[in-house]
Amino acid sequence: MKALKALGILTVTALIGQAAAVQVSISCGAVGAELEFCKKAADEWAKKTGNTVRIVQTPNDTNDRLALYQQNLSAKSSDIDVYQLDVIWPGLLGQHFVDLKGKIPQSEINAHFEAIIKNNTVNGKLIAMPWFTDAGLLYYRKDLLEKYGYKNPPTTWAQLSQMATKIQAGERKNNRNFQGYVFQGKSYEGLTCNALEWIYSYGGGTIVDSSGKVTINNPRAVQALKDAASWIGKTAPRGVTTYAEEEARGLFQAGNAAFMRNWPYAWGLAQGDDSKIKDKIGVAPLPKGSGAQGRHAATLGGWQLGVSIYSKNQKEAIDLVRYLTSAAVQKDRAINGSYNPTIKALYRDKDVTTAVPFMGDLYDVFTSAVARPSGPTKGKYNQVSSAFYGAVYNVLSGRSQPEAALKSLETNLNRIKGRGW
Repeated sequence: MKALKALGILTVTALIGQAAAVQVSISCGAVGAELEFCKKAADEWAKKTGNTVRIVQTPNDTNDRLALYQQNLSAKSSDIDVYQLDVIWPGLLGQHFVDLKGKIPQSEINAHFEAIIKNNTVNGKLIAMPWFTDAGLLYYRKDLLEKYGYKNPPTTWAQLSQMATKIQAGERKNNRNFQGYVFQGKSYEGLTCNALEWIYSYGGGTIVDSSGKVTINNPRAVQALKDAASWIGKTAPRGVTTYAEEEARGLFQAGNAAFMRNWPYAWGLAQGDDSKIKDKIGVAPLPKGSGAQGRHAATLGGWQLGVSIYSKNQKEAIDLVRYLTSAAVQKDRAINGSYNPTIKALYRDKDVTTAVPFMGDLYDVFTSAVARPSGPTKGKYNQVSSAFYGAVYNVLSGRSQPEAALKSLETNLNRIKGRGW
């Protein structure tokens, strides 16, 4: 309760023409244009229904947001009716949310990606509806690749490093702040996403396999982290170990980087009228690792909307969730904000693919993205991820060598596992 008072709370005004009108509160993120689009659609729903919507701004850092959610849900607080949930949280928080099966038409549920519906189903209960999906992507400067003699974006991490080195050296003659490659290197969940992509792309697995076995301590994972660590202070700034999504986007969008790893939302902003790189960027799958086991890898991300069982306005909250996750709203968010829909048919919608070409071109990236091991590790995922990104951070910051870091991480994860997940 005290935590909520410290947050900024915005009210979306609406027409109040009914005596039975209620106020529904929803937590919205504010990474990029998230808050703007949440307010817009919530305002539309409010005008249609005569209710009001109170938007609760929550921290951008996913770890901080989860801590706030856990505090309010454990207190059985009714202050938030609709929660925006990360794709890895259903198993951890599912007991606090309304089962949407039978409350939302099955035809609407079936329109979404089956894998995400399955992800959001906990003990047979659909605890959240998909809102938008994510997968890591490589952004690059088309104009600079052409300037330095490259016809195509890199397909391997080694190629990216070589291209970033050459472009950085050339651009620094006129721009001392120019960097070759930026990504999310801060010690938080975003680093788990980046590092999982590196390791999986080298054939090093997914930290914990589907059976629950800890697999992270292997030669391919070691090589992936060695190569990533070699970028720091060379093609990537030393300060990248403090970067989350917005820090990386800010530097890239200001024209100060050749390559960037980020989520799809960055496209719409980088193509905005105030962007220094408008019409100069391309998007491609993230590079492969070295060797025969190398493959493209993108971590599955995305957000869902769930209704708290402690809500005093569950009927209206469910109706708001239906509206926000509808095809019409998802189409608008895709076209104007480059948020990836979870409704399959929208990837064949000409308006969407014209506005955001990579959604059609990279469809396979989004539908075959690599899941973090939140399934096999269940309620202990947060501890697993924290241990993982902490170990990777120590490698990137030069505090540990990859071999020692992964050996220690293996021991730590098996301790967390104990007698089972």
